Amino acid sequence: MSSHLCLATSFTMVFATAARMMSAAAKKATVAPGTPEKKGKPKMKPIELHTTTPEQTQTITRTLFDIVKEHGPLSIADVWQRVQEVGLRGLSNKRHMKLILRWMRERQKLRLICNHVGPHKQFLYTTWFTKGNINPAKPGKGPSKSP
Repeated sequence: MSSHLCLATSFTMVFATAARMMSAAAKKATVAPGTPEKKGKPKMKPIELHTTTPEQTQTITRTLFDIVKEHGPLSIADVWQRVQEVGLRGLSNKRHMKLILRWMRERQKLRLICNHVGPHKQFLYTTWFTKGNINPAKPGKGPSKSP
């Protein structure tokens, strides 16, 4: 009787191994031939600021840091609004400001936090020393419709 039990357990283990192997082969077969497997996000090269002189870059980054430190956490739109109020020279447009903010993040001068309220996400720039006093996301930024 024990030989039958031993034979049954060894058959079960062999069958289970074969089933796992066939399952793995079936998963590979579902991908179309010639289709590359999904890879991770490629590493981005470091940001280089060639559009401004080092002195201008230092002035711009210092001003942006002060704005975020004083009024933060701020979204991109809020930072751009504050920059326009200040009248910062050397910062040509919003795209240039976003590039410099990303450069500052890369150098760990600023950090980006996500305020997630329900289905809405709001990405905010803050300094590393700012406490977490985040205002809730504003879902209705568009014009309101009144009857």
